[in-house]
Amino acid sequence: MTTPQQFLSGRQFLLSEVLNVFALKQFENQVECIPAVEKNHCNRCGNRKRYLFAWHDCGRCGKHCTYCRNCIQMGKASECGQVVLWKGPAFNQSPPADPVLQWEGSLSEPQQKASDCLVESLASKKSTLVHAVCGAGKTEILFKAVEVALLKGLRVCIATPRRDVVQELAPRFKKAFPTTIIESLYGGSEDRLPFAHLTIATTHQLIRFKEAFDVMVIDEVDAFPFSADAALQRSSHNARKKNSTLIYLSATPSRKIKTEQTFKIPARFHRFPLPVPETKWLGNWRKGLLKNKIDPAVLKWLAAHPKALIFMPDIESMEAYSKILDLPSVHSADPDRSEKVMQFREGKFNVLLTTTILERGVTFSGVEVAIVGADDSVFTEGALVQIAGRVGRDPKKHDGNVTFFHNGLTDAIVRAQRHIVLMNKEAGKLGYIRGVLS
Repeated sequence: MTTPQQFLSGRQFLLSEVLNVFALKQFENQVECIPAVEKNHCNRCGNRKRYLFAWHDCGRCGKHCTYCRNCIQMGKASECGQVVLWKGPAFNQSPPADPVLQWEGSLSEPQQKASDCLVESLASKKSTLVHAVCGAGKTEILFKAVEVALLKGLRVCIATPRRDVVQELAPRFKKAFPTTIIESLYGGSEDRLPFAHLTIATTHQLIRFKEAFDVMVIDEVDAFPFSADAALQRSSHNARKKNSTLIYLSATPSRKIKTEQTFKIPARFHRFPLPVPETKWLGNWRKGLLKNKIDPAVLKWLAAHPKALIFMPDIESMEAYSKILDLPSVHSADPDRSEKVMQFREGKFNVLLTTTILERGVTFSGVEVAIVGADDSVFTEGALVQIAGRVGRDPKKHDGNVTFFHNGLTDAIVRAQRHIVLMNKEAGKLGYIRGVLS
């Protein structure tokens, strides 16, 4: 039976959410209820921006009530609502049963060095950035550090800005840590437990935690919306215990990320070089769409690359392509997004159109990539590098084509190509690349 201590320890819920589970009267000495919103300050997500508050005629209090729009997707935090905090003894779950880590793979030399660095950071409490190229095997690098933390009875969180990444990480960790209680949290997920050894969540879900985790890993730390949202960054900080270990992972970290130590992995785990993107001028491709026409260069590329991801700069142009080509497409608001991604992974169809929602954190064996409109401002250097990184991740098909179709080269395109070339050269100098780079 779930106890309030299990349910509330390290979390912050709206009172309305808690009352659906417990009657709190008998635990009133162990909980604190604070206003959810007061004086244009949201006590749940920390928002203080006036334009992110709104007012409505509240059916609960009958007044003109202020609520926070910043965290509305987590339930309405309003002036008449309350946030419940647990003030009793923290709940300490027993460590998982041995053997905790049951992964039978092995690490490459740079992976092993990164893994050792993360284990050391648990003891030193140093904040650490692992700067690893797409396909370096960042998930496997985490395994030993997670095992060490769990054996010490520490509570671990792996957070990422994208739901798709949570859905990819969760089954991999559940397979590697079969005796560990693992929950995966994202909008609409059903895997919500009263307490877990390991929480894998979108960064939005961290709003519901407060001083919960001994180890906080933020994967794809440079990804939108986390990189641009101060409230999400604040929530990730609030979800950590004061004396906790912070680990960042990224293939394209921003210079704004400040940590006490950085470990760099310039090579993929299979030791083959990163595919360098080609560029091809496409002209005014949007004008052709008005006539329901697609440039022959794109059609020729599709014919030559039967298993492909086609990235588009916006939903409107993607849906136009989807209709003309009779191909499936996905975007962030697509209710069937998860199902389509799974069908693509399983080979139910061979070409998938997408926005930048699939630019990072997902792996498809043998896939090749084209970007239509790569000169659009949505395709930053980081986004282009991440998109190119979807190709060649499988050691059995370690090469593949990446083509940036454009209407004029941009600084982002040029820098992305240079970024990949330099990473390959650095890996070659360190002896991490098979053969000789041309």
